[in-house]
Amino acid sequence: MQSGTHVTPAGSPAPPAASPGAATNFDVEKLFANVCGWCHSDGGRAPGKGPQLMNTPLSDNEIIYRIKNGKTGQMPAFGSQFNDEQIRAIVAYIRALKPRNP
Repeated sequence: MQSGTHVTPAGSPAPPAASPGAATNFDVEKLFANVCGWCHSDGGRAPGKGPQLMNTPLSDNEIIYRIKNGKTGQMPAFGSQFNDEQIRAIVAYIRALKPRNP
């Protein structure tokens, strides 16, 4: 593993620290599958180790806080990996989640 690489609880490398403007090349669906999907199953549509995010009752500000700061013993903090624009893109992804067609 490279020096300075962040690791998720499942042992997979998290994305490097974001730079301003990086959201333009930011594939939130791919990120979610590779980083968040370890705990939030089916792209956030179903519970796994973490809760289902589709139709979450949390406000946008609560989701942003949780992404940035994590939740002790349950979710790591990702505030150093993503800039505010990227975090807003993750929130928009969560808000847009719909059930998959069978």
